[in-house]
Amino acid sequence: MANKYAYNEDVDEAKTARAMAKSLKISPKHSVEICSAIRGMEVGKAKAYLADVIDMKKSVPFKRHNKKVGHRKGQEGWAAGRYPVKAAEQILKVLENAEANAEYKGMDTEKLFIEHISSHRGVVIPGYIPRAFGRMTPFNTPTTHIQIVLQEAN
Repeated sequence: MANKYAYNEDVDEAKTARAMAKSLKISPKHSVEICSAIRGMEVGKAKAYLADVIDMKKSVPFKRHNKKVGHRKGQEGWAAGRYPVKAAEQILKVLENAEANAEYKGMDTEKLFIEHISSHRGVVIPGYIPRAFGRMTPFNTPTTHIQIVLQEAN
């Protein structure tokens, strides 16, 4: 089971919970930025943060994929940011699944924090848009794989 994840550290399996989602139809770039923003957070704070992103109250700082990205007020330490609602909804679902897995294992859900979260590009679903004079233009759909490992704080 551990070899399917990008996180293969030697940890106590009784104090870790995992969740994974494959081939989500969300932007890989948005997923990378959200994962960077919530990595290391406590689960309750991360869920509240993602809920604020979905409600467009807080923005996600775009540190890598930030060309022509406008500045957002209220961000600390970084100006460029966006509100990736669709990706935040999907990542919140995976985070809730990981929390449910931890609860099933008998872990204390109040002490959980995100030990590892990553997103990887999935397969590209090909598609086309019809154009004038019988031509067509590629209109592909990228997919993303999300992995989350939660750990119980001592």
